[in-house]
Amino acid sequence: MSIKNIRLEVMQLLEKKVDTYVEDYLIPVEKIWQPTDLLPDSENENFFEEVKELREIAKDLPYDFWVVLVGDTITEEALPTYESWLMEVEGVDNVERNGWSKWIRSWTGEENRHGDVLNKYLYLSGRVNMREIEMTTQHLINDGFDIGTGRDPYKNFVYTSFQELATYVSHNRVAQMAKKYGDNKLSKMCKLIAGDEMRHHMAYAEFINQIFKVDPSEMMLAFQYMMKQKIVMPAHFLRESGQKISTAFEQFSDSAQRIGVYTANDYVEIMQKLIDKWEIDKIVGLTDEAEKARDFLMKLPARMARVSERLVIPQESHIFKWVQPALIK
Repeated sequence: MSIKNIRLEVMQLLEKKVDTYVEDYLIPVEKIWQPTDLLPDSENENFFEEVKELREIAKDLPYDFWVVLVGDTITEEALPTYESWLMEVEGVDNVERNGWSKWIRSWTGEENRHGDVLNKYLYLSGRVNMREIEMTTQHLINDGFDIGTGRDPYKNFVYTSFQELATYVSHNRVAQMAKKYGDNKLSKMCKLIAGDEMRHHMAYAEFINQIFKVDPSEMMLAFQYMMKQKIVMPAHFLRESGQKISTAFEQFSDSAQRIGVYTANDYVEIMQKLIDKWEIDKIVGLTDEAEKARDFLMKLPARMARVSERLVIPQESHIFKWVQPALIK
């Protein structure tokens, strides 16, 4: 039997548990928070006073913080790309509406709230150029992404396990910084978003855990493949208006590193957490090739940590069209 057919069989086996995964890792629509719960209420007669207070507090947030918040928002707003990509994964059938497509639609429904609440916050803050942000978001959706997984469910689930944990780290750090600057509303938003991301990470990590039980060698090789080529972030094609090819993602990443929201060290720590979570050192029944892949994975975090120590981050901020320094203080 071909590798592709074996993967399809494994996906069909796991699909029998999808309803349980939805119940365990996602929250019913009527019970989960919605963006309106966290923003000034436009039906309230005190709406304009609440907006004025939000804008006053927002004045104290520094430039790199705004760059990171805008970049995070744009990344969340490009959700159509992520859903359409996952719907093409082997074993997912949205035409017949199988269990996996149900999972992806339900996951998308939760994720959709993140960009929604952050976008509204940015709009009300008066600190950013919303039209530039909207154009960058449209460019990112138009350009799509290539995360190197193809239609392979094993590689895609490694990617989502890693990426959900990375977004948890980023949103959680932004929440901490917002609180430090006295913006409790923004802090609460980002804390709740981070909580969603952690639940989603736990779900995708559990999918991998189940695959290791039935197809350990191929799962190990897929994990090695993704770690060897490195995880690219969803917004790696980020570009500002008027640009065809851009270094915007690298410049956004520099801002995130400068203020400690998401760093090269975080990347290494996430890799190690996945190795520990899946107990890579204890997997049995591996082929010789998969054993070599395991050996590579076990040594990789230390090797990557040495590389990250030598990274030099530019200290001067790139001036984004989204956030003009004149608007900040």
